[in-house]
Amino acid sequence: MRALGLDLGSRRIGVALSDSAGRLATPFEVVERTRDRQRDRRRLVELAREAEVDVVVVGLPYSLDGSEGPAARRARSEIAELRRVMPVPVETYDERLSTVTAHRSLQQLDLDAPTRRRVVDKVAASIILQAWLDHRAAATSTAPDPERADPEDPLT
Repeated sequence: MRALGLDLGSRRIGVALSDSAGRLATPFEVVERTRDRQRDRRRLVELAREAEVDVVVVGLPYSLDGSEGPAARRARSEIAELRRVMPVPVETYDERLSTVTAHRSLQQLDLDAPTRRRVVDKVAASIILQAWLDHRAAATSTAPDPERADPEDPLT
């Protein structure tokens, strides 16, 4: 299961891609925003098709207290449009602090500020996508295996 991760920024869209097994997210690309949102969405659809993804995961920027502020409302509006045009399902995932985490990771690599600015969005997208992949794997691993379940044994 291959997934495409998106970090929707006002100037740039960070894009990450998982491996075909759906285990590891990697920074992939940064899409510079144009003044034409439809054109931006067409580029994202093109990337999803080229990468042959099964799902698109979009970061939803909740406030630190878990509420939805203006950024989350804008993202939800754009996510609704993406759902209309994407050839695969579009899911959301909490992206709180993903950009902060990306900046810190890049600073630890001792990258200069201009280099960090060029890549931070796709790194943030990979952090969002990796968190989604990890959450999905954990949920799958804790689900009971129907082939091993014994209806007479309450511990299976």
